[in-house]
Amino acid sequence: MSERLQPGDTAPAFTLPDADGKPVSLADHAGRKVVVYFYPAALTPGCTKQACDFTDNLNLLADSGYDVIGVSPDKPEKLARFREKEGLRITLVSDPEKKVLEAYGAFGEKKLYGKTVTGVIRSTVIVDEEGKVERALYNVRATGHVAKLIKDLAL
Repeated sequence: MSERLQPGDTAPAFTLPDADGKPVSLADHAGRKVVVYFYPAALTPGCTKQACDFTDNLNLLADSGYDVIGVSPDKPEKLARFREKEGLRITLVSDPEKKVLEAYGAFGEKKLYGKTVTGVIRSTVIVDEEGKVERALYNVRATGHVAKLIKDLAL
């Protein structure tokens, strides 16, 4: 089970391919706050709702100084289909080896329909301009999460 991040921790650096196969690094966003969110699978109902909520609120987040990066174990080709089908404008990156998911504490044991399984833990980590963890939220709900995040961040 991977360690969960705490506020003040240095956010683990990463470079992962986006939906077009181009590398995206956390370092590319230095000087801006970044919402790094982890979701189990593209093209599933909960993950679609969450991605659409982030896309719908992207202008508000961007105007408030936040970039959004969604991380899943899906391959770039599936992320591209997800982006096209749903009209997503957020950056989606692929972590099939689950190294970044594990580094952020977003992969491990979780409860699914009453059973304990190992998988992606739906999580959101807010990284500040200096690359430090500002907030680390685990086991978040797909529905209503973005609205709650915006309220909690007072945007």
